[in-house]
Order: sequence, then C-alpha cells, then structure tokens
Amino acid sequence: MRMRKKKHLSERLSEVSDLLFISDNEDKNFNTAILKKEYIDFENWFGSEKPLYLEIGCGKGKFAAEYAKRHKNINLIAVEKDANVIVSACELCKSENIKNLKFIKCSAEYLEKYIEPNSISGIFLNFSCPFPKNKYASHRLTSARFLQIYKRIMDSDAKIEQKTDNMHFFEFSIEQLSSAGFKLQNISLDLHNSDFEGNIVTEYESRFAAEGLPIYRLEAYL
Repeated sequence: MRMRKKKHLSERLSEVSDLLFISDNEDKNFNTAILKKEYIDFENWFGSEKPLYLEIGCGKGKFAAEYAKRHKNINLIAVEKDANVIVSACELCKSENIKNLKFIKCSAEYLEKYIEPNSISGIFLNFSCPFPKNKYASHRLTSARFLQIYKRIMDSDAKIEQKTDNMHFFEFSIEQLSSAGFKLQNISLDLHNSDFEGNIVTEYESRFAAEGLPIYRLEAYL
C-alpha cells in the first residue's frame, strides 16, 4: 500500500537539506544514468575524513542514528528512496545533533553514480523487502545485480551485514552472496537467542521479535 504524502513534506525536506542529498535523476534507466558520474564529496560534506559506511533502506533512521552515535570514528550514509520516510530519519538525526550521519534519497540502483569505487568500508541491509514472489527476485537487495554494485563501491576489507525475519529471503541471500564470491561468517538463525553482542534493534525488528519470529543475521566479505 502506498504511503500517503506527509503534510508540509517539501518544507520539512528543506529544513533538513544540510543532511540530505536528493537524487532527482531525469534518466529513469539506471543502466544509462550511472554512466554519468556525480560523485558526492563526502569528506567536504561531513567535514571530516573517516571510513564511510552505508545503510541501504534506512527507514525512519533508528538504526542509523544509534550506530552513528556508538561509532563516532566513522561516517555513515543512510539511503532511502521514499521521501515520506527519509524525512523522518533526517529529523531524528537533526534533533539528536548527530554529526557523522548523512542521507541520500535514491534507489539502490543509482548508488555507484554518487559513490566512488572502493570507498565504502561496510554495508548494512536491515530488513530489506524480501519480494517473496520469484518474478520479483531481481528487486531483492541481495540479488546478483545489486551485489555487483556493492562490490564496485566496497573497499577490499569491507563487509556486508544483513538482518531479516524472512527465512526464504535469508536462504536466497546466502546462495546469491556465495555465488558472487563472498565469504560468509557469523551466521545466526536466531539472533536474539545467540551470544552476538552489540545488536541495534530496528523498528521492524522490535515488531518481529515481539511476535516471536526468529531474526536471521549474517556477515559477508570479499
């Protein structure tokens, strides 16, 4: 179901413009759009040179905000394609005065248009849409086409961290990551009943855990 446009959305987006880069790409074909690079100067934007991390599909920003606060030695870029959603994440960041967190409004297909190759030290995929029907498998954020994008923007020591409540999506992710040459580690089939420390609970995660659903997690690196 499509989310109703928030009231005063344009004004709210304007008020967080210092935190938010909005992709208004006229070329809707990402295959051709990404050929014209518009790399963002993150060092200038953040005002500091730190390792860059990326959350794709940040929702309302709970994870991004908490991770940035806990890890002040890094700069975090949170990506979300829905303006209705990302504005709330930006407002949260602004209200808590988090300096090492910025946002990009775009679809994941366009990431390498704005992010230089080999510049990302870690990627977070938290409760991405599983697109359960097989005909939509290419839309999953761990499908082969997205993994190739990640490989181009990741540095040699970077890793992907994924969490999901969907077992079939998790199995799909393991297959796709392995096929793309990623090595897997710290695989958990029930995160909340494991010995993993430092987990940051997202909005969706709270709901799923309250329903008694297991949370699946993995790390993948090249």
